[in-house]
Amino acid sequence: MPRKQAVPLGQIDLPITFGNLTNYRMETLTFDVLEFHGTYHAILGRPCYAKFMAIPNYTYLKLKMLGLFRVITIGTSFQRTYECEVECCEHATTIVASKELAAIREEVIEEAPNPKWSARSFEPVEGTKEVLIDPSGFEGKVVRIGTTLSST
Repeated sequence: MPRKQAVPLGQIDLPITFGNLTNYRMETLTFDVLEFHGTYHAILGRPCYAKFMAIPNYTYLKLKMLGLFRVITIGTSFQRTYECEVECCEHATTIVASKELAAIREEVIEEAPNPKWSARSFEPVEGTKEVLIDPSGFEGKVVRIGTTLSST
């Protein structure tokens, strides 16, 4: 996410292998462990490319490196890349929506009425007068009417 800083929780060394049983390349890479919500489990960058002496080609979605006997080529399809991008966008939208929801919840909690307040402790505002509902009755029920109401 833009302008968000990720502070590593620590590091982990993992053996990474590219290729198959007949032609492979294995190196140990050090990964930073982050508390970061994202669609990727690991991001391979320049340190990985340097250690494997790999060459990424973003146009053809290929990664090439030297193997034991010949060049190892790792690739994907444009369809799979598109599906990953759609998933990434949906994930980012979910994260933003959850953060907005958390902010709204905090605002609602701050503006929520006091739960200890009782309907019986109602204090009338200034500018009201009491009027008997039935002047001829003995019950003495009254209604409060605002004296600052407009005539329209």
